Amino acid sequence: MSEAKPILAVTMGDPAGTGPELIMKALVLPEVRAVCRPIVVGDAGVLRAAASFTGGTASVRVITDPAQTGESETVDVIDLGNVDLAKLRRGEISAQAGQAAYDCIRRSVELTQAGSTHAVVTSALNKAALHAAGHAFDGHTELLAELCGRPRVTMMLVADKLRVCHVSTHVSLRQAIDRVRPERILAVIELARAGVQELGIADPHVAVAGLNPHAGEGGLFGDEEITYIAPAVAEARARGWRVSGPYAGDTVFFRTLQGEFDCALAMYHDQGHVAAKMLGIWLGVNVTLGLPIIRTSVEHGTDFANAGTGRGDPRSLVAALKLAATMAGNRLRATGSAVRPLSTR
Repeated sequence: MSEAKPILAVTMGDPAGTGPELIMKALVLPEVRAVCRPIVVGDAGVLRAAASFTGGTASVRVITDPAQTGESETVDVIDLGNVDLAKLRRGEISAQAGQAAYDCIRRSVELTQAGSTHAVVTSALNKAALHAAGHAFDGHTELLAELCGRPRVTMMLVADKLRVCHVSTHVSLRQAIDRVRPERILAVIELARAGVQELGIADPHVAVAGLNPHAGEGGLFGDEEITYIAPAVAEARARGWRVSGPYAGDTVFFRTLQGEFDCALAMYHDQGHVAAKMLGIWLGVNVTLGLPIIRTSVEHGTDFANAGTGRGDPRSLVAALKLAATMAGNRLRATGSAVRPLSTR
């Protein structure tokens, strides 16, 4: 295997959504094939049906070992055979679809932890379907953290030159404010630095946003910046890291996009997500930091309204594949790792 072409495990996502269709569009593109060897983990029947919706000419080939994937234009799949097409209702929430999405993630993690693939790229799942199948997770991030045994994780959104990490995500705003504490901020700064370093920036500059308007305006609009955020920034700098702030949340993300900083730290979900998604919801990539494996994802949902129409936009998936390939390639060069064939036991 060429070092420049890592093998990526691509989850099928919720089979009732547009994920399978986006896969059939994205995985045959020359720009994707030039940087990676993608393998879908999912249901071959669902993918073949998706191909008929998109009007593409790519065929689906079932393989049993990631090492079998080659340079052809076929869409290779490790077939879990876990979807009854006769019962699948596209655009609808179901326990069958939630279980299938869960199975794809679990198997992809197993392959990557075993070294048979180099990264996981996830298609969208539906939280309600996941819950209906008995898996009570708020989303991919929490599920991956449990599967990998790594509770201390965070997400990084990547859109164009903007990279954003979050002190908190899927909690209420009241809980998010309570989580703005030096120990949590410092932990996320550390994860953010490591994540940006895997993108090839050796000594990244991390900018930290404030919680309050104008970063508190010296205590006029709240004292969280003085009491909690500034001490975390000071400790990070004492460790020799390039970290600055707190900066006003209404300007720090623009400044990061302009290249002044390599990554910005948001204090809560919408503060960071709005900034990233304004650049285009179909262009962003979600990266989970703190896992022992590389994981990137589309930055959109299952798009049930377009399921089965072939109209889904694959650009976010293409970006997620390219970013995973970059991160995996950098890690391979740093560690000298190689693909290990699947066990035949």
